[in-house]
Amino acid sequence: MNLFAGNLAKEMTEAELKEVFEKFGQVTSVAFVMDRYSGQPRGFAFVEMPVKSEALAAIDNLNGRVALKGKAIFVKEARPQEKGHGGHRPSNRNKRR
Repeated sequence: MNLFAGNLAKEMTEAELKEVFEKFGQVTSVAFVMDRYSGQPRGFAFVEMPVKSEALAAIDNLNGRVALKGKAIFVKEARPQEKGHGGHRPSNRNKRR
């Protein structure tokens, strides 16, 4: 099950976040989302847990209940990205008025 973890401190590492989630079961991957331009973390990550019951336990126990590096984290099931949202947005700069 793929989980979304939000409101993460910029200083948090993948290893630290993995350790928190491993208290509830096996973690197969942790991926922080980085800002495309600055290269800095955007404050959220995706955590993959293969056993659904363990992932649900992580959500129940972590969502809004645990502060990491001074910030209460939010954890929920990740939704698949919908096509057409995000990404390239055309500019109106060159249109005539």
